[in-house]
Amino acid sequence: MATVTLGGNPIHTSGELPKVGSKGIDFNLVKTDLGTATLADFVGSRVVLNIFPSVDTGTCAASVRKFNEKASTLDNTKVLCISRDLPFAQKRFCGAEGLENVINLSDFKDGSFGKKYGLEIIDGPLAGLHSRVVIVLDENGTILHTEQVNEIADEPNYEAALAVL
Repeated sequence: MATVTLGGNPIHTSGELPKVGSKGIDFNLVKTDLGTATLADFVGSRVVLNIFPSVDTGTCAASVRKFNEKASTLDNTKVLCISRDLPFAQKRFCGAEGLENVINLSDFKDGSFGKKYGLEIIDGPLAGLHSRVVIVLDENGTILHTEQVNEIADEPNYEAALAVL
C-alpha cells in the first residue's frame, strides 16, 4: 500500500507500483470504440501510461493535453491515457480539445488495471478511482520509469518520464 495525498490529506492505494526493470502487467481496457486493448497490442512501440482519476478534473485534463503535445514529437511511442471514466467521456474530451496524439483507455468495467498495478485509491473521497501515475515501458514491455505523484492535484514530472525514451 502506498500513501498519497488529496488536498494534503493522506489517502491510500491498493498496493505498490511495479518495479523498474520488471515487465509491464497485461491488461484489458476499453477503447473509445468499445473494443478491447491489451498490453500486447503495443509491443514493438515504447509506451507511456498516463494514469489519472478523471479527465473531468483540471489536472487530469492538463496531463492529457501535455502528453498529447509531447507525443507528436516522439518516435515509435504511444501515449495511453488511462482512467475509470467512461469511454464516451474520454472521446468527448479529446474531440472537444482536438487531441489526436494520445490513446484513451478506460478501466470502468472492473477496475482490474488499477488493482493489478497497485494504484487504485482505496479510501477517501476518490476511493475506487486511480491515483495519478506515469509508467514508461520500452518496446518489449519492460518498465523504464514509474512515478506516483505524491499530491493527486499535482501534475506528473513530464520531463523525467520522457527522458527515459
